[in-house]
Order: sequence, then structure tokens, then C-alpha cells
Amino acid sequence: MRIGKVIGTLTLSKSHDSLRGSSWRIVVPVSESNLYENTEPESEELIVYDDLGTGSGELIAFTEGAEAAKPFFPSLKPVDAYNAAILDKIDLQ
Repeated sequence: MRIGKVIGTLTLSKSHDSLRGSSWRIVVPVSESNLYENTEPESEELIVYDDLGTGSGELIAFTEGAEAAKPFFPSLKPVDAYNAAILDKIDLQ
């Protein structure tokens, strides 16, 4: 699981039937140094499936790969990245 910052929303004109009614967020992964130094992330963006209602600017925890489809078992959805949590606060020590 990784941490990312939502920077936008993606709108699809067509999608797989199992994905109708869902949202897609544009997310940039956040590194540990970004969290410690409170700097903006500078990684390559990715698209994340979101059914939690995340807004722009929020931090999320997301999974990638085969694990991204696991929350939907037994009816798997064709996703490669899934928003698992909205992060309200991160304490670094």
C-alpha cells in the first residue's frame, strides 16, 4: 500500500459494465521525504479507482496490481489501482 495525493478527476465516456457509477481519481504518489519536509510530490501520476468519494487535494492510501481487485471478491473488477482509505492525519516520528 502506498500514499498518494489526489490532484484531479478522470471522466470516462465508456467503461466496463462493472465499473458504472464509480469515480476515477488522478493521484500522484507521495514519498517519505515529501511527508517529512511537507513538499509537493513530483512523481508520475496514475489513475485510481475510488468508491469512497475522495476530493481533490486529499491524501489517500492506495493499492496496486492484483491486490487492487481483491476487495471486490468474488466478483472481481478490472482495476489496477484502488483507493483503500482517505487519510485524515499522518503522524511521523
